[in-house]
Amino acid sequence: MVKIFISGGCKSGKSFHAQILAKKMQQKNVPLYYLATMVPRDNEDLQRIKKHQIERTGWGFETLEVSKNISSVLKKCNTNGAFLLDSVTSLLANEMFPENGIVVPDAPEKLSCELTLLSGKLNNIVFVSDFIYSDAAFYDTLTEKFRKGLAFIDRQLAGICETVLEISCGIIIVHKSVPESAENSNHYYH
Repeated sequence: MVKIFISGGCKSGKSFHAQILAKKMQQKNVPLYYLATMVPRDNEDLQRIKKHQIERTGWGFETLEVSKNISSVLKKCNTNGAFLLDSVTSLLANEMFPENGIVVPDAPEKLSCELTLLSGKLNNIVFVSDFIYSDAAFYDTLTEKFRKGLAFIDRQLAGICETVLEISCGIIIVHKSVPESAENSNHYYH
């Protein structure tokens, strides 16, 4: 069983690298799932989704669109499969800012619980999230609540995953990995 958490900036290459890792996790005769969480809000989102779809072509992914209630995939999937969840950031945005315009302030805690449950039920999963913490800009209260909520979820996932990677400009930074003595150690991110 392998659990990997990847964080990085926009267009850093984290989604493509996550695909490689998920494919390596796939055992013979089990499915490879891509859990797509983005709800497109504009043309840029549509272009990003199309780019990711093109990148996945021929890899054998079964794509499931899951914009909310991520634990619902447990009823739809073979839990022995390999999973790629892209992205935690979009999932939180969907849960915290539903289309009805009402903000759900406890969405980070709810989503953290769901992702922890999901991680416990699935054998192999790669979580992708966005690193949105290092700029020096000041944001409004609601944006800060979102950033703090995502940071909370990311810390939870980093705690339960054996491998934690950051991708910056295509460079892979290993923050946490399985011990050298562990079976198959390090081959997932070389």
